[in-house]
Amino acid sequence: MVTCFLRYEIDTKKIAEFEHYGRLWVRLVNKNGGKHHGCLLPSEGSNDVALASFTFPSLAAYEEYRLAALSDPEFQAAYAYANETNCIRLLELSIFRPLSE
Repeated sequence: MVTCFLRYEIDTKKIAEFEHYGRLWVRLVNKNGGKHHGCLLPSEGSNDVALASFTFPSLAAYEEYRLAALSDPEFQAAYAYANETNCIRLLELSIFRPLSE
């Protein structure tokens, strides 16, 4: 299993646009073999940071998802929406694996 952790710096004047973008990705991840754990939007403290995480059963399954994202029209529409609205200033992606005994 792998978990993808995303940290976004968002435009504080475009929170509604980012919320729409986040909802698109929840559906796309779940539709393409992953389990999206939702987005966390700013409430108190830093008001320009949002977080999200999703899990895939294996690194291979995540790679299949990434390949699908390159050509699938729904993925491309989500990317285009973020670019058109400029709701995201920066995206950092980290991939983690669980440590177990």
